[in-house]
Amino acid sequence: MSEGLSQKSMLAVLEAELDDLEKVGQLRFLRTVSGPQQAHTRLDGRPVLLLCSNNYLGLAHHPRMRAAAQDAVEQYGCSAGASRLISGTMHLHGELEDALAVFKKAPRALVFNSGYVANLALLTTLVGVGDVIYSDALNHASIVDGCRLSRAQLKVYRHCDLVHLEKLLKSTAATFRRRLIVTDSIFSMDGDIAPLPEVAALARRYDAIVMVDDAHATGVLGACGRGSGEHFGLDFNDLDLQMGTLGKALGSCGAYVVGAPQFIDYLINKARSFIYSTALPPATLGASLAALELLSEEPGRVARLRSLTDYFRQGLRRLEISVRDDPTPIVPVVVGDPQRTMALSAWFLERGVFIQGIRPPTVAPGQSLLRVTISADLEYSDLDRVLGLFAERRNEFKL
Repeated sequence: MSEGLSQKSMLAVLEAELDDLEKVGQLRFLRTVSGPQQAHTRLDGRPVLLLCSNNYLGLAHHPRMRAAAQDAVEQYGCSAGASRLISGTMHLHGELEDALAVFKKAPRALVFNSGYVANLALLTTLVGVGDVIYSDALNHASIVDGCRLSRAQLKVYRHCDLVHLEKLLKSTAATFRRRLIVTDSIFSMDGDIAPLPEVAALARRYDAIVMVDDAHATGVLGACGRGSGEHFGLDFNDLDLQMGTLGKALGSCGAYVVGAPQFIDYLINKARSFIYSTALPPATLGASLAALELLSEEPGRVARLRSLTDYFRQGLRRLEISVRDDPTPIVPVVVGDPQRTMALSAWFLERGVFIQGIRPPTVAPGQSLLRVTISADLEYSDLDRVLGLFAERRNEFKL
């Protein structure tokens, strides 16, 4: 009978794998942001300009959100204490879900502890053995994992390729019980937008339902920041299920799902990651409600974000650095080699600008990049400073 690895042997194996990651420029480590999540903050105690946060509207440090979180703690304490179906449902949960349903112009909403958890809930609850999922090739890791755990058949279509998606839909027309198309609305690394009107039309033609991950579109797309539905003029009848996060543009934490009442009730009864998780705490709920109020009162934040993003993209194009023409605050600048990418990230940081390098497996081999994210609390002078640094190293990017 063979013996298993001892702890000493296991640690040696893990150390060797970490060494291999370092050799190919893919070793990761944590950096401590020691100031607030806002444009001008501190990293490891040093002042930096933060260009890698998803705090797109600059709300994470807003005084009203902090006050709302503190008020919620004073009234309800620090924890929900249990899962929602035990004793963890508070008035604040219902208030936030009602506000999210109004915000997304949908019948019902349900909050989750994170976008990852929400995607796992949707994909492992609504489809299973005997069903099929059609998933965009560049969907977020949480969607990929949800698809794998669902036990449904998985058909991956080429990124935003409607012809390929329709071919897959046609080829499986009479084979499966339920058919679900899932896609990000804004893709988190490339910053491009899925062709949702066409995806929705294909879903209706081939009797499929549509699930959209609106994490990076919430607070970003649409005149009022309501997301991809507002951007395209689609509603919950076109996009059956929408997931979005509270921890990016809305500056808080957690996630939501909106859709028909039957979908929401089914998730409450069947979604294991909802049923068996302690509910979101009061501080998070209070801050999230304040964020929705601020967005309703100050839609100019969304317009300012778009203006800053356009300004930065145009500046890169003037330097003949290749960037896509998308109205999203995610601006990927392709370098190619992972080690050179991280060396450039370190070079920017030495000059007080924190831009994160992205490497495989998050992106494809040969596509390592600097992922610049714009936030509404930046100034145009901040962007001019960053563009000046890009100009110094312009020949190292894809021109």
